Amino acid sequence: MKRRKIEARLEAALSDTPVVLLHGARQTGKTTLVQSVAKERRGAQYLTLDDAAVLSAAAADPAGFIAGLEGMAVIDEAQKVPELFPAIKLAVDRDRRPGRFLLTGSAHVLLLPRISESLAGRIEILTLWPLVRGDAPAPVQ
Repeated sequence: MKRRKIEARLEAALSDTPVVLLHGARQTGKTTLVQSVAKERRGAQYLTLDDAAVLSAAAADPAGFIAGLEGMAVIDEAQKVPELFPAIKLAVDRDRRPGRFLLTGSAHVLLLPRISESLAGRIEILTLWPLVRGDAPAPVQ
């Protein structure tokens, strides 16, 4: 995987904030990046709401779904179940350890007022843009 410039900011956010949301447009590399983070962190769970079974479990019982997670949880496509955000708030209010949740979502996830209000003071939001010059390999000479 090509290293992304945002990785240092992402690691810094995970080191001091309970919830980090990596958002951006489709096909910018959010999933690839968070899967890499999950692999590097021992005990991290990677869950994608693109998986019908995971989506169904999260939608049926958001509080139970979040309560059942241990260690760091990476939840890809979190905007698919907005009801998860109040459950994440409750979990963070009980345990404010940094780096508990790494979420991804499309840009429109930030337009949901409940999300920004419910996680105020608990979340850091990073935007992943498509590849930038610093991400691309050096030109061949």
